[in-house]
Amino acid sequence: MVCPAVLLQSFVWMSLMATGVQYDVTHIISSMCVVRQSTVYIPCKYDHPQHEQGIAVQWFHQKSPEEVRVSQDTAFKGRVEFQADAGNCSLLLRDVRKRDAGYFRVVLSTASGRNWTNAQGIRLEVTDPPKSVSVSVSASEIVEADSVTLSCNSDAKPLAEISWIKGEMTVGSGGVYIISDLSSDDSGEYKCRSRNKYGEKDSDAVKMNVMYAPRDVVVTLNSSGVIVEGDSVTLSCSSDSNRPALNFSWFKEDQTSAVGSGQSFSISSFSSSSSGRFYCEAQNKYGSQRSASVSLSVKAEESVWSSVIVGISAAAVMTVILMLVVWLLIRRKRATPSEEQNPRGSRRHKTVESPADTYMTLDTKSRCAEYDTLDNMKRSCDTDGPEDQDSTYNMDN
Repeated sequence: MVCPAVLLQSFVWMSLMATGVQYDVTHIISSMCVVRQSTVYIPCKYDHPQHEQGIAVQWFHQKSPEEVRVSQDTAFKGRVEFQADAGNCSLLLRDVRKRDAGYFRVVLSTASGRNWTNAQGIRLEVTDPPKSVSVSVSASEIVEADSVTLSCNSDAKPLAEISWIKGEMTVGSGGVYIISDLSSDDSGEYKCRSRNKYGEKDSDAVKMNVMYAPRDVVVTLNSSGVIVEGDSVTLSCSSDSNRPALNFSWFKEDQTSAVGSGQSFSISSFSSSSSGRFYCEAQNKYGSQRSASVSLSVKAEESVWSSVIVGISAAAVMTVILMLVVWLLIRRKRATPSEEQNPRGSRRHKTVESPADTYMTLDTKSRCAEYDTLDNMKRSCDTDGPEDQDSTYNMDN
């Protein structure tokens, strides 16, 4: 990676101008920047009078308070390359290090013993892309409803901009990130990203695990059917907590002390005296919570007997109704044929004509002069002689 300043200001032009016995060197830059661990190339050219031969080039590094010859300093060994062509005094420096910062100047020497240099030198500034980026957390144990501070540590020159990332989402900025009133939703992996104009670097992710007390405590029954007296009944307690609940206690609503402990509670032989409302309480070091109560009883067995009794009663009622219907049908069947086979019985219900009407139907010849009833009339008529009958006849004639 090359520092922009190197690209823009990396050319040194040196011109030897004779002014008596002294030669001057001019240059067009006074400073340059380079990114640490990169390679910097400082091109350098010079002109010299024709009579000056055997020009030697030497580079010096000055870091207050001392100045060393680059070619002889072990700190530069294997990292520098000098250009020895005629008119070329360039310097190539690889794997730039922080301690390379300072002033570099070139010295040209002739065989006649004359030397000239850019006395002001070129200031080399070593910059850093973000490096050694890390995150520190203010607390070793993070608990729900507390607050936590995350700090980003980055060695960057110039100073870097810091952003905070949770998972793949940016959640904050700045060297310090504070989360107040923590909840379980804040758990996850966090990292900071350090960026300046020379590059960027992410820290290693730190995992934040928010601890909280038990919640959503629920009791479940091992049987979903009828509880019959004498059955074995087991209740189980579950909860959501971080860290997992360590203690489980079981309570019956009409009792002041716990009736059991552990994540499950069993009643080996259930009876009516075991009936009641039960609940559990889950606890860890951050708090506790109780479940809703669950009602247990043997009333489900009584419900079966009630169903049997109701069924028997319904069958008895249906039987009575059926017998009544059959009896009515039989009675009706018996009554109808007797009326058809006995016509006299039907005539008994006819209206009897009055005696006067009866006599009106008799023949006038059979009437007797004296009668009380039909019987008397019959006897009276029987005593009449033939003469009377004849005379009556003659009179009629």
